[in-house]
Amino acid sequence: MNRPAFIASFWLGAVAVLFLSCGMAAQQPGKREWTAVPFAIVRYNDEAPKSWNVYHAEKKGLYLVRLWKRVLLVDTEDQNAYEIDPQKVVAKGENVLLASEDIPNDSIETSEWKSRNAGPVIRHRFRFGKTGNFMELQIPVLPNGKPAY
Repeated sequence: MNRPAFIASFWLGAVAVLFLSCGMAAQQPGKREWTAVPFAIVRYNDEAPKSWNVYHAEKKGLYLVRLWKRVLLVDTEDQNAYEIDPQKVVAKGENVLLASEDIPNDSIETSEWKSRNAGPVIRHRFRFGKTGNFMELQIPVLPNGKPAY
């Protein structure tokens, strides 16, 4: 290989590595992407809140819920809810990013968990504290009962 061809291929490789590393840096290592759940429904005290959104991760039964300015991580499998600092949640188009180290170890107090298959949705309902407000998530499912996302 002649010297000019070697130098050109070296620089081409260096530029490719630079672009790849910039793309990986934009992904923000340690942050997991949460995807919006289309057609999910949130009810708060049997009413629809004015501002809300539901996101899911790869793990079944784990949802990130934005309710007004509050962000909750709801684990329907373990029946726990965690308060997340809204500034730790980074918007990425319709999805959001959240680092696993930003999830607190202690869950907030919840009670009266009920999950049931209601045909086209699975309904998860729980109360904040022992006498607090109710929150209900309705997650769309396929006819075979698996989540539709």
